[in-house]
Amino acid sequence: MAVKRKRTLEQKICYRIKRAKESTFIPKDFSDLSGRDQVLRALRNLIAKNLIIRVGQGVYTRARISSISRRPVPEENLRAIAITALEKSGVTVLPTQYEREYNQGRTTQVPTGMVVGVNKRVKKKIGFNGRFIKYEKVSQPRTD
Repeated sequence: MAVKRKRTLEQKICYRIKRAKESTFIPKDFSDLSGRDQVLRALRNLIAKNLIIRVGQGVYTRARISSISRRPVPEENLRAIAITALEKSGVTVLPTQYEREYNQGRTTQVPTGMVVGVNKRVKKKIGFNGRFIKYEKVSQPRTD
């Protein structure tokens, strides 16, 4: 008779991270597994194993090893990571002023993508390797 071993919290979180469609996570995603302290401890262990990267306070993303530097880098670009993290935190993401002007054909200057339009104040500093996302407070467009 085979003995079934219980999986550790770290193994459960690792399994969820590998199976998830999105690559950005916040500790609240794992709150059903255990308490906050234990979840954060497991996330720190996964960072040490280069499976995830911390890109902000309470924001983690799945990692891959860079073919150039052989160091862990995020799977997605910073803008996509920031948008996913902000939406999970309850912030509405809107197009910035420059994105609206570019989409309407008023300018040919392509937006950098390092600025994210938000509907309220955001204190999260999201970035990696010295590059950080900036936030632009944008009022919601009227739908009259």
